[in-house]
Amino acid sequence: MTTTTPRTAIVLGASGSVGSALMRTLCASGAFSRVVTIARRTQPAVAAVAAGSQTVVHEVLIPTMDPASLEAATRDAVAAEDPAAAVVGFSVLGIGAGTAKLTIDQHRAVDVALNAAFARGLASSGRVQHLAFMSAVGADPQASPGGSGAAGTSRYNRVKGEAEAAVRASGIPIVSIFRPSLILGSQHTPTVLAWILPLLSVVTPAKFRSISTGQIARAMVAAARDTPAVSAVYHWPEMMQLLKPTTPEPPPDGR
Repeated sequence: MTTTTPRTAIVLGASGSVGSALMRTLCASGAFSRVVTIARRTQPAVAAVAAGSQTVVHEVLIPTMDPASLEAATRDAVAAEDPAAAVVGFSVLGIGAGTAKLTIDQHRAVDVALNAAFARGLASSGRVQHLAFMSAVGADPQASPGGSGAAGTSRYNRVKGEAEAAVRASGIPIVSIFRPSLILGSQHTPTVLAWILPLLSVVTPAKFRSISTGQIARAMVAAARDTPAVSAVYHWPEMMQLLKPTTPEPPPDGR
């Protein structure tokens, strides 16, 4: 008789635009029997996504979201899962619009420090072999730290690159890094761009093509169905390849 190993997803950043799409996809995919979210406060939308799904969704709340607390809570969350379960980490945490209003250290405090703490918590559990991590196209830890810090600028790319480096250094054996360009369906994407950019896709270099929140989520879940053999970086072409065959896209309301 064939037995199926239960699988649990541990998610950081479930309340954002991509995070919401990821939760819908995880609950609709059938690949994970449990999804654990780690957040500051309870998210009604998370409960709504779980409604009607056979996937069990559990929230771990950390009112003070500092690196030490997040690392410990992540490690404890993994330890609380069924010892027979395969546990996979997902992080889509990151500051959306408004990075130009922050200092580089304020930006780092979220994108670098919290993602690094989450990754260390997963690694120190001794049970997590794979982390799917969303970054951004252009991420480069050697980019200039000067400038406004707005999305796509050198300083923004540097912080994203530093976050990638910190996650890779956490000790998790396999890290899949997803680098979307402009994200369609994100609350931070101007409506006019969401209409115009897809029309320009034929003249846009492939790695810079726009991508929807649902496509990112489905690519991440597709990569995590089985632990990849090696760490890799996924831009638009690689994410599209992961969607062949595609993970079924859930309806927008999660029902």
